[in-house]
Amino acid sequence: MTQDNGGRGPEDSADSSFFHRIGAFFRDESEDGDAAKQLQSAMQNARAKGVIGEDSFSMMEGVLKISELCASDIMIPRSRIKAINLDEPREQWMREARESGHSRFPVIDGDFSNVIGLLHAKDLLYSLLDPDYKPREHLRPVKFVTETMALNQILKDFKTEKQHLALVVDEFGEIAGLLTIEDVIEQIVGDIDDEFDTEDSEAKNIVPEGKNRWRVKAVTLLEQFNEYFHTSIRDPHCETIGGIVADRLERMPRRGDSVEAGGFRFTVLSANDRQVKLLQAERLSAPALPPAPDRK
Repeated sequence: MTQDNGGRGPEDSADSSFFHRIGAFFRDESEDGDAAKQLQSAMQNARAKGVIGEDSFSMMEGVLKISELCASDIMIPRSRIKAINLDEPREQWMREARESGHSRFPVIDGDFSNVIGLLHAKDLLYSLLDPDYKPREHLRPVKFVTETMALNQILKDFKTEKQHLALVVDEFGEIAGLLTIEDVIEQIVGDIDDEFDTEDSEAKNIVPEGKNRWRVKAVTLLEQFNEYFHTSIRDPHCETIGGIVADRLERMPRRGDSVEAGGFRFTVLSANDRQVKLLQAERLSAPALPPAPDRK
């Protein structure tokens, strides 16, 4: 006897199964306790059958990924934090704040052992317009998170607390880094460029994404990549990592393409019909040790 499925075809049943698995994952109803793997398998099947597109698949993968990443995986290290020290001359920290293009700044009293608040860009505007404006009286509270705090929890806290920035502290309570709500969201939707982002900025060309994985801008120079990873990728025809990928493929890279070079697998995350934009670099082997010195 044929079971009546209400006139639905096999693809409709596949759609229903896919969305059922999504619901089960978020309700934590998986019987075998491996809901994430089941959902990822269902997503791959749905993508193969055209139920979801590449962009949707990528974002859903990002949603799953942020539960596996923690603050230390994506934070801006302490050495690169743009902070304001109100004890410095106003002209100095105002100039540095304007040049950074950021909208929020940690405020320190002397050094990072004493963070006293956050200052918003509009407070800088008030300082420019009114010489008597006292920024110290308008500081906002700082949110602190631990290095091991999961990104999905941080994103939830950002939303409920209406915060956009957090300082990351290590096990000793020292400032280890900084992350923003944009940094977390980028793990889901990819890089978000604004009018202050510059293509030649090296600060975010290479961003840790997890164990042995990094997000790398295609415009990253081979010299910078080699210096960062202690590798020696060379090509007489290429100056960038994106160029290496295109050269190995011998055609214009497309999303999902991957090549191996210098002990890494490079997978294209973003590309258009003219150029590759963003790559994921996965280390396949440990970097070679330098040769022992000749002791003759």
